[in-house]
Amino acid sequence: MLELNDVVVEGAEKTVSMMARERRMTCITGATPAVRSRLLLAMMALEPVRNGIVSMDGEPLEQQTVALFRQMMAYVPAALKADGEVVVYEPPTVQDVFGLKANREAPISNGLLAEEMKRTGALSDEKARLLAVAVLRQRPILLVEEPDGTSADYLYRLATDGRMVIVTSTDRLILSKADEVVEI
Repeated sequence: MLELNDVVVEGAEKTVSMMARERRMTCITGATPAVRSRLLLAMMALEPVRNGIVSMDGEPLEQQTVALFRQMMAYVPAALKADGEVVVYEPPTVQDVFGLKANREAPISNGLLAEEMKRTGALSDEKARLLAVAVLRQRPILLVEEPDGTSADYLYRLATDGRMVIVTSTDRLILSKADEVVEI
């Protein structure tokens, strides 16, 4: 269980309290995309929490538990941004997630990636690739920023197959598939 108790991130107008569980899809909606993104990043300690507590199975997110939290999560940013000839993740702090040794060593072949990309149902290759890579990491918690509505069934299946799926979205297809909707 991943829990937020009275959490406030930069730009948020109100506190967020929620409990996300495995085998469930939770959708964070409302506010701005930037605030929703900051909430996901706060779950990985990549964005400061101005107030409140993030915890997993009762253990608060602290300096000593950051590495453990991140090892359990796969993160899908809303988009990649080209910076000259180098592709960077938006927001820049997400570089920390992809810099983790465990993520760099994920054994993902091109064939396996192509198969998973088709399963996502995402309309854009970029969204499909980002989602497929995160799923193939086999982490118990999947955090997804603004997925395509066409991926709603796929994300819901991932949740029912045993993962904890937390998405940010205002898309009606995503909202309709979510087990829990958290309005912020």
